[in-house]
Amino acid sequence: MKRFSLLLFCLVLPCSYNLANEGELIVSDDFERSESQELKDEPGKNWETNSASRAGGNKQVDLKDGAMYIFIHETADHGVSVKHPAEFTNGTVSLRFMLEDPKDELGLNFADLQYKAVHAGHLFAVRMNPTSLTIQDLKTGRMDKKMREARQNGTVTPEQNKLVKTKEKSFPAEISVGEWHHVKVQVDGDVLKVSIDEEEIASFQSEGMAHPTKRYLRLAVKRNAVVDDLKIWKR
Repeated sequence: MKRFSLLLFCLVLPCSYNLANEGELIVSDDFERSESQELKDEPGKNWETNSASRAGGNKQVDLKDGAMYIFIHETADHGVSVKHPAEFTNGTVSLRFMLEDPKDELGLNFADLQYKAVHAGHLFAVRMNPTSLTIQDLKTGRMDKKMREARQNGTVTPEQNKLVKTKEKSFPAEISVGEWHHVKVQVDGDVLKVSIDEEEIASFQSEGMAHPTKRYLRLAVKRNAVVDDLKIWKR
């Protein structure tokens, strides 16, 4: 019995220690709840969606089997955005996710809607598809209002194009379709690191990540994605 207890202690301690090191847990959701109806989004627990403004109010988020299923409605004129308040400077986001089709993608978009120098509060994002992962500094890149206006007006200069390219980086990834994966995103100052299935596969340094207050996490979905066991810590 003593040997078994010691083995159990050695197995459990590293996990507990790593968890404690993440800081203060500010958001935790296992999506183990039901909805009162099936016609409109009803994500609960402070989650909000853009279905009313972008998809005529049609349902694009479904809670079932203890997970959040996100899917774009045929009438939508924009990707699905499911946001939750999460105020921190440095912190960690951890969740399980599944892509159900080779064309699916899940984005983790960090935003500050009080910061008006960028479009829609976009600060930075992590985008994952079955073959690659991309980190984008949106604050000082493509979502800077002046940069975005130039792109919309077709007046982007070669210098601006060159700058935008330095604000994002893609990394190879192997994310099998139809299976659950775990992603952890760590923000420390101007450095963002991403691990998938406990292996660090991406690290990118850019000034947008150091924005003093990240106020929202937005799950950005162009087609379909499933998420579960989401946690956010601040340090």
